Amino acid sequence: MALRFEVLGRFNRARAAQLTLPHFVCQTPLFMPVGTQGTIKGLTTNQLEEIGCQIILGNTYHLALRPTSELIDELGGLHKFMNWPRALLTDSGGFQMVSLLHLADITEKGVTFQSPVDGKPMLLTPEESIQIQNRIGADIIMALDDVVKTTITGPRIEEAMYRTLRWIDRCIAAHKRPNEQNLFGIVQGGLDPVLRDICVRGLVDRNLPGYAIGGLAGGEDKDSFWRVVAQCTAALPEDKPRYVMGVGYPLDIVVCSALGADMYDCVYPTRTARFGTALVPEGVLKLKHNAMVDDTRPIDPACGCMVCKNYTRAYIHCLVTKDAMGSQLLSYHNLYYMMKLSRDLHSSIIEGRFPEFVCDFLQKMFPKGDIPEWVCNAMEVAGIDISSCCAPFTSPQDYN
Repeated sequence: MALRFEVLGRFNRARAAQLTLPHFVCQTPLFMPVGTQGTIKGLTTNQLEEIGCQIILGNTYHLALRPTSELIDELGGLHKFMNWPRALLTDSGGFQMVSLLHLADITEKGVTFQSPVDGKPMLLTPEESIQIQNRIGADIIMALDDVVKTTITGPRIEEAMYRTLRWIDRCIAAHKRPNEQNLFGIVQGGLDPVLRDICVRGLVDRNLPGYAIGGLAGGEDKDSFWRVVAQCTAALPEDKPRYVMGVGYPLDIVVCSALGADMYDCVYPTRTARFGTALVPEGVLKLKHNAMVDDTRPIDPACGCMVCKNYTRAYIHCLVTKDAMGSQLLSYHNLYYMMKLSRDLHSSIIEGRFPEFVCDFLQKMFPKGDIPEWVCNAMEVAGIDISSCCAPFTSPQDYN
């Protein structure tokens, strides 16, 4: 095992920890930006360090196609190749195949797909996914799992969960660098609590360095989403990191952290930046709107980032979607916002003021007190009293 995970503070289920990886000592909860091709679009690695980014996620599928894992290995691994001194996590490649290639077919052997290069059928096995990730050299590598959308029901969910458990053993056997790279298993099982439980227990029996909760953030309703996270975090080991895959909305991160999750990744902050949207404590600010034409305020007057210190909404409005600089500035601001959110979660848990932090966060986002019911339900399970920032629910009988 090439990691150390030390819980530094708790508030009920929420925890703030120090995660020591081969390339960096991280503070959790933490958000990982997605750098598909070994780059976060439009930002330099220096800028990412400057805003406090701790781990970048690389997509194995994209890197294996270009520039190839063999070349990355030959040039000294992905850290050296992209000049990133801090931690890296690579996914297994399975999700991209299923989501990008409509022609992917999953069998017991692995994922069969048509090569986007020459159209020939190719097979990605658990063994090959691990070999590719061993060559890329990230601090955390992910097991190849059988990916199914959460919105699907029936026997396919069960088949995928059991296959994920069979494949984890093939991944463990293929992993040649366990002292330098940490293999995380992925909990599957759709929205079925029984299947999720079987999967958690199976993975925990394998005593892995860390565990991910997969198959969420794919269109399921929020009530199902938080309940699966709550169930999995409650059953996973206390002394290992817990990673909810594909989660990037600030509200979701606050809720999942209250429920005991530690790590998150998503394209959302950078993708939404490219569409001209900034993340602010109130929610989002759409810089494309005509109201921004002559607005001389920064994106967020309370934000300490380089963009908010130097540029107006009017200027960014002028650039947005027309000039690459617009999406660069917004990507910088949005990732700064996510890193600050991570730091604030960490320090509020350590300092014993997590409920106050959550209430303050919710009050800014829902000034009228109209906090979604799923958030209220999740916070109740997390043992966080948010009554001070909730408008009382009006039920139909109140009108009689």
